Amino acid sequence: MTPEEIAATLTELFSAASVQTMAPGSWQVDTSSFRLLVLLSDDDAWLRVLLPIMPIQEAQEFLAQFLEANFDETQELRYALYENVIWGVFQHNSSTLVNADFVSAIARLVSLHEAGLNNVFNRLIESRIRQIVQAAKQQGQSLQATMQSLERYYAEGLMGEINQTSEAREEVLAAWRRQLERLWNEVDFNRQ
Repeated sequence: MTPEEIAATLTELFSAASVQTMAPGSWQVDTSSFRLLVLLSDDDAWLRVLLPIMPIQEAQEFLAQFLEANFDETQELRYALYENVIWGVFQHNSSTLVNADFVSAIARLVSLHEAGLNNVFNRLIESRIRQIVQAAKQQGQSLQATMQSLERYYAEGLMGEINQTSEAREEVLAAWRRQLERLWNEVDFNRQ
């Protein structure tokens, strides 16, 4: 893609008022919810599209999940850390980049931004539930016995919030039950 094609595509995707040319080969798109940066290398060979996701302080305990997402889920995008910010990054050789892939990459970056911590938090929760299933199976517990233990922990106040209503507790336990039933047969207790 040429610089002219990049500028035209950005203007089509966003309003002309939102797109600023910062210097030759660099654009900034400001919307009400994010700031997107589009940068060409000095020789115009590589295009990089960047979107800040969140400050590192908010993401610190999820760094492993961000890296796992890079391996498994983000496809041509990557999470990256720079100047204490987690970024969504797309890089591509500008001479082989086609408009449809550029548009798709921007849409996926915006999706990562909108998801924030949701995807990595869900990945963390799933890994913890898998650990619970594995431990329960190693102890010879059935799914029902595991669920009964969780119900007892909530009833005794070991889990849940202090002022949790019975309706809220039932909702949480239903979510536990769905997740345990979903993962129970997938987890092999012999795997470490």
